Amino acid sequence: MKDEEIDRPPAMKIRQGIQDAMTYSLPDKKFDEKNIDLVEIDIELDKLGWNFHNFRILNLTDIHLGQWISPEYLDELVDYVNTLNMDLITLTGDYFSYNLEDYDKSLEKSFKKLKAKYGKFGVLGNHDHWMSSKKVREIFKNSGIVDLSNDVYTLEINGDFLNICGVDSCTVCSDNLDKVLAKMKENTPSILLAHEPDFAKESSQTGKFDLQISGHSHGGQFIIPKFETTPLRGPDSRKYPVGLYKVRDMIQYTSKGLGTNSFRIRINCNPEITIITLKTNKKQKIKII
Repeated sequence: MKDEEIDRPPAMKIRQGIQDAMTYSLPDKKFDEKNIDLVEIDIELDKLGWNFHNFRILNLTDIHLGQWISPEYLDELVDYVNTLNMDLITLTGDYFSYNLEDYDKSLEKSFKKLKAKYGKFGVLGNHDHWMSSKKVREIFKNSGIVDLSNDVYTLEINGDFLNICGVDSCTVCSDNLDKVLAKMKENTPSILLAHEPDFAKESSQTGKFDLQISGHSHGGQFIIPKFETTPLRGPDSRKYPVGLYKVRDMIQYTSKGLGTNSFRIRINCNPEITIITLKTNKKQKIKII
């Protein structure tokens, strides 16, 4: 589906114009790691080779640049991410909100700076299609980010393999899971990047994915204390709005994301950078000499 055929929210420019003014009037435009949840999760994958044991993946999602998050904030956040020395960086959509023209160069500058040993991989969210999927893909290309929209990249480390897969936004009907399945290396542990968490219902039915990483929900922007869930659930994030889930034999993780949409309100729901450490469940034999 072409971007010009996608239904967009009305008055996008007006919304962004208002939010531009509010973003730059904020007293806390600078990034401060104390205001971010650095969420670290260990995920055990079947068939994961020992060369991927303790492999670290950092996920960023829902930046919504220009809507409460300024280019300066993002640039400082990227500097912080680079100090963490990740094996892989994944990006799961909604880099813009309602205006791309004034922020595309800033996003490209920050994305170029992102560093990870085995590369940077991303998919698009619904807002990216509403703005311009063509422009976002151009930013990916110029920034050295592998576009995994309905695609697969198979990593190899010393004879062990890991499928990094991605599906395009299902909100705008751009997903094509069959295309992904046809490209996957068989009998290989597989991770799926999907902007919308409720896509897990479909992806889990294939039995081909071990882990899906998503955003989209912003954690509902309000998490009920002690229950660690949210009552505020939008389209495509009603079933799996925040945190870790088991969906059939697949693990689903939904990040709270970095930015917010419309309202700059987060209650018990800090912005999030996610670090996922992969673990093998294979037994290691040690020779006794």
